Amino acid sequence: MSTERTPEVGDVHGLARAMPHVKALVGPKGNAIYQVGGKSFVFFRTPQRDAADPDTGAKYDDVVMFWVEDEEAKAALVGDPTTPFFTTPRFDGHPSVLLRTSRLGELDLAELREIVQDAWLAQASPRRRDAWLAEHAP
Repeated sequence: MSTERTPEVGDVHGLARAMPHVKALVGPKGNAIYQVGGKSFVFFRTPQRDAADPDTGAKYDDVVMFWVEDEEAKAALVGDPTTPFFTTPRFDGHPSVLLRTSRLGELDLAELREIVQDAWLAQASPRRRDAWLAEHAP
């Protein structure tokens, strides 16, 4: 982990908004949705049965969905026990990972930035993706 500060929920919003060609939407239940080219890349979920406390059954009210490039990228994140990312059977075969905002402290700001950028890259058009990568190449 780097020396950057621990991210907060506002950082998820700020990082998503900072990507180019982003449209911020509010879902029917007040949840934030960030899209590029009409495709969601960061989605604040409303409480759902598939993401709930295993002991109490209480639905988590702090789950954010991030799109990923493919199943391999998803498996790398959810299969690594050192990351706070997870999935549920509902998302089998779906290129996304879930993260509870209550676990943001397990990431640093650089890691969160990379997750948001990768989510954007997974959903952006090839032209937009190529332009962004050309500008931000290491």
